[in-house]
Amino acid sequence: MKLVVAGPFGVGKTTLIRTLSEIATLHTEEAMTETGRPVDDLAGLPEKATTTVAVDFGRLTLPGNLVLYMFGTPGQRRFFPLWQDIARGALGALVLADTRRLADSFEIMDMVEEQGLPYAVAVNCFPDAPVHSIEVLRAHLDLHPTTPLLLCDARERGASLDALIALAEHVLDGLPTAPADAAEPAVPADGTEPAAPAATVPAAPAAPAASAAEERP
Repeated sequence: MKLVVAGPFGVGKTTLIRTLSEIATLHTEEAMTETGRPVDDLAGLPEKATTTVAVDFGRLTLPGNLVLYMFGTPGQRRFFPLWQDIARGALGALVLADTRRLADSFEIMDMVEEQGLPYAVAVNCFPDAPVHSIEVLRAHLDLHPTTPLLLCDARERGASLDALIALAEHVLDGLPTAPADAAEPAVPADGTEPAAPAATVPAAPAAPAASAAEERP
């Protein structure tokens, strides 16, 4: 199952994929420069020194051999065309949010909805971030009642795994149900193959009635 991990700049997408992946993750991080400072808002992110410029990738296998392929996308607006390419073929998206910058998540959720992807929202709990209840967060993010909303710490495997499982279940619940198979003939108790149904032979057409002229001698 292909899933997209989306969210605004600096919200913890790369960290979450690195925390959950069972394989060595693929990252395309580059050092941030003074040139990018005017377009990459570092408010609330004083220690951020790198940014994803293409894609993060990881894989996780859940019980039942359900394999999740996680594709992390850049959060800056200039990478949105790339985001659309990465999201092609995905079945759902995990949107990460930060309570210090909740409004930054609205644009990402709009993009996910425009792609027609079911999604879950995981609020990444940074140490200095304001704390709100799930009810307050759901109302502020204006989420549909069926959209999963969870709190997590992208550095901790347990809570991050809960968020990804909630998304996978949400995606599976929305998939169309396969039609029931046609009923098969019952196998007799002695184990023999059931007899094939007898072929129906169409009745021969009735002979035409003799005319009155033919009946006269």
